Amino acid sequence: MLGAIAGDIIGSPYEHFPIKHEDFPLFSSASRFTDDTVMTIATAQALMGDGDYAGNYRRFFHLYPNAGYGKSFIQWAKSQSREPYNSYGNGSAMRVGPIGFAFDTLEETLAEARRSAEVTHNHEEGIKGAQCIAAAQFLARTGVDQSAIRKYVTAAFKYDLSMPYAQLQAGYSFDVTCQGTVPAALCAFLESSDWEDAIRKAVALGGDSDTLASIVGAIADAFYGGVPATLAEETHRRLDAQLCEVVAEFDSYRVNRALKT
Repeated sequence: MLGAIAGDIIGSPYEHFPIKHEDFPLFSSASRFTDDTVMTIATAQALMGDGDYAGNYRRFFHLYPNAGYGKSFIQWAKSQSREPYNSYGNGSAMRVGPIGFAFDTLEETLAEARRSAEVTHNHEEGIKGAQCIAAAQFLARTGVDQSAIRKYVTAAFKYDLSMPYAQLQAGYSFDVTCQGTVPAALCAFLESSDWEDAIRKAVALGGDSDTLASIVGAIADAFYGGVPATLAEETHRRLDAQLCEVVAEFDSYRVNRALKT
């Protein structure tokens, strides 16, 4: 989960000031957590609790109301309705990170990713984006190589991942849909050589940088075995005590699940 949070914080200064190069400071005074981090942590809390995704998304929204949410989500979170709003935005994919680490089979992972998405993002593309990222994480943490992850995603989700990163990056622009974000994030990860390289490639796409980097950070965390220690320290410094507590609880939750299997 820390990979998603670190990616969000690193990408945050460039969300509204996109860059098209990989030579940038990973952390600065402008680096902060956004809605990507808050909703990722809300997903983890739901997993560790009663599985009430809608309730936890609303609760964490009200705890952190100024984190930069989309208008539709804000309206939903402030309302009394528990009906989803048929979104295909990239929010379902950016908050799914904990699920990719929490289950023992791909089938369980896909089912839970759907559950997490459909409380708001019940559009086919919204569900697909969340399932794809959770599946990529599951495969990454279970030893599947980048080539095989590419083949699986292409076959299972019909995303076109054939364009080389350099070509994609040259023409890519801001896009908040799952269908515009998820394939681009995967392309950045699939041509990366380590966690930091993956994040730099995500931000350098020049799009919705905090969300792209959060998604890529989650997959790269699973694939490369975690966030480098110095970057993890910088990430923790930018979280408050409540968010750090949930991160620590989820780490213990993962360890305990692993011991039971």
